[in-house]
Amino acid sequence: MQYKDYYQTLGVKRDASLDEIKKAFRKLARKYHPDVSKEPNAEARMKEINEAYTVLSDTEKRAAYDQLGQSYRPGQEFRPPPNWDAGFEFSGRGFNPGEAAEFSDFFAELFGNMRGQSGAGGFYTRDRFNARGEDHHAKVMLDLEDSFSGASRQIALRVPRTDAQGRLQLDNRLLNVRIPKGVYEGQIIRLTGQGASGMGSGQAGDLLLEVCFNPHPRFKIDGRNLRLSLPVTPWEAVLGAMITIDLIDASLKVRIPEGTQSGRQLRLVGKGIPANPPGDLILDIQVVLPPADSEKAKQLYRTMAKELAFDPRSPSRR
Repeated sequence: MQYKDYYQTLGVKRDASLDEIKKAFRKLARKYHPDVSKEPNAEARMKEINEAYTVLSDTEKRAAYDQLGQSYRPGQEFRPPPNWDAGFEFSGRGFNPGEAAEFSDFFAELFGNMRGQSGAGGFYTRDRFNARGEDHHAKVMLDLEDSFSGASRQIALRVPRTDAQGRLQLDNRLLNVRIPKGVYEGQIIRLTGQGASGMGSGQAGDLLLEVCFNPHPRFKIDGRNLRLSLPVTPWEAVLGAMITIDLIDASLKVRIPEGTQSGRQLRLVGKGIPANPPGDLILDIQVVLPPADSEKAKQLYRTMAKELAFDPRSPSRR
């Protein structure tokens, strides 16, 4: 998938105001609209122009796009990194699921999975309209250890807005958040009243924090489950053994069954993330050979080669 430079498509600078973006779009639309244009590629060009305008005319989409676009050139191979949109606070007003199908794969990759807005009802009184504020959404990155102990964290969010001159600005917002024990990836932490302000006497909306975890040096995270690559010696694998592994908050004795092969998986039920219900711990067994870095070690391998009639490539093993 190639990176698309929406600013280049509309012919505007990266710091263009909203008025400049609108003027550029109207000028290009008059030239390439299929109903009036005589350009041979008018329909395809107009689709590109509409896509660029959809992003750059929307404060939240533009902020997300700018987050990624600083290191890419038009036509460069592009894959957004995991959780690239973490730390942004979005209202969700601009994320229409139908647009992902209407526009390019590039657009869908960026915006197809973003959360849409939650509904906010309104009611009239004699003198004014009252409405609950919109819910806002943000993805936040936590450490795996926070799930096992619970934690209080100060979380910084970037809130996109358009200033009086129509230029994109990012405001910083700091929140003190209580992280519950057992929180898992994809879980939503709801902060009541921390969304958009209501109208009239309407209540403020909520801020919905979607939990994601930072990469961990030992464990891979899969929802509520954890995966751990567990190295074992050949004699532990062949003869069986009881070994101790360190978890996040404790140690655990694990029995390696006799005759275990490299690549086998052991599932320890309930030893993953301590959610309700808890996840499992999946051990990926890796048999590690000791190095033949001495004459004695080499002789042991020679003895094994001589004494053990074993051919891993034998047809009988297939």
